[in-house]
Amino acid sequence: MKPAPIDYDTVREMLRTATPDRILRFIGKSHPADIALLFKGLEPIEVRQLFDILFSSRRADKTLKELPPELLPDILELIDDEKVGRLIVRADPDDAVTFIDSLPEERRERVLALLDPERQAAVREIINYPEGTVGRIMTTEFMALSPDTTAQGAIDKIRERGELETFFYLYVVDEAGVPIRNLVIAPPNRKLSEMMIADPVKANVFTDQEEAARLVSRYELLALPIVDEAGRLEGIITVDDVIDIINEESTEDMYKMAGLAEEDRVFTPISRSVKMRLPWTILNLLTASLAASVVGLFEGTLHEIIALVTFMPVIAGVGGNGATQTATVIIRAIALGELEFASAWKAIVKQVSVNICIALAAGGMIALAAVLWKGSPFLGLVLAVAMIFNLGLMAGFAGAVIPLLLKALKFDPALGSGIIVTGLTDAFGFLSFLGLATYFRRYLT
Repeated sequence: MKPAPIDYDTVREMLRTATPDRILRFIGKSHPADIALLFKGLEPIEVRQLFDILFSSRRADKTLKELPPELLPDILELIDDEKVGRLIVRADPDDAVTFIDSLPEERRERVLALLDPERQAAVREIINYPEGTVGRIMTTEFMALSPDTTAQGAIDKIRERGELETFFYLYVVDEAGVPIRNLVIAPPNRKLSEMMIADPVKANVFTDQEEAARLVSRYELLALPIVDEAGRLEGIITVDDVIDIINEESTEDMYKMAGLAEEDRVFTPISRSVKMRLPWTILNLLTASLAASVVGLFEGTLHEIIALVTFMPVIAGVGGNGATQTATVIIRAIALGELEFASAWKAIVKQVSVNICIALAAGGMIALAAVLWKGSPFLGLVLAVAMIFNLGLMAGFAGAVIPLLLKALKFDPALGSGIIVTGLTDAFGFLSFLGLATYFRRYLT
């Protein structure tokens, strides 16, 4: 059953009038993700009050890690260095790195200097891994025991260790893994070496986080061990990490197709959003100008046959939609490793074939509409052929080739694909439709 949401207005009123203990009782056993929503829209003084209440109850680290990435830096900016440092000490290692990454560079070193040497070294080790790798997001808190440990001895160690962020596998020092469920049903004297999964699926610290997420999904794992170049176990990533990766990567691809920066979120400051969106708007303006210049070549035809104006948005819109659909399929295939350059031509031919089939159906329908509406079979024929050219050939070809070309040039395939393919299909759609109409103009007047 879904828990009832925390009433935002009540919390704001309580921050002004109630004691911290009463506010804490009101928040009660709410999940950190629900509590994190309260920070949106609070005044700075209210943010500090709520943080102090959560901090005193040791719930601040779990709550702040649930904040949207664009909001976390603004919240941490309102908290003094000492408390941020203590927050990082209490947090899981991977969450500590998230907090550090959200601080301005000049403040980052000040906060790190407040940590004890052991914690500081652990955080710096993770931060030194490149962004986008699993080393950057792994947790270094896991259980590892000797192969000679018995099942009962392992259970005793687990009890001694207490709570961990994740506890799906127990890792043996030779990097094999033992599922926790196996310990529960095993005889007490059975050794881990007799139960462990030899040569488990694992990833290197420099493995791309998206590839690691695919491994967890493909092999239905609850956690993935991460090893260094020498094969030593350095950390793990878990199912919740994979969910975060999938959300991050899907958002990134979706944003890039729309010409948006990943940092541009609903609560991003206006000036930052404008700065990030403007370059793509200018690119869109250029591609739209290309389409407009094509239309300008046929002004005489448009003056002579006004009916053509009615159908221009149809040709361009359907073609753009077909190209975007094709590009989305290709980008997903590239992202999931389903498509390599060796099979690129096969994929291109398949996508063009699909679009041609759709264009034949759509062209037939728009041709019939032209005959019934305008009473012109020749206009219907021009529309049908233009639809096949634009939706069938151009949309299918551009939608498949543009992402592959960007990939070959070492760019993200999703980077602006939507804007580029839509601009191309708009221009080519107008060129094919108005060009055919000009050629057959004596049959259309």
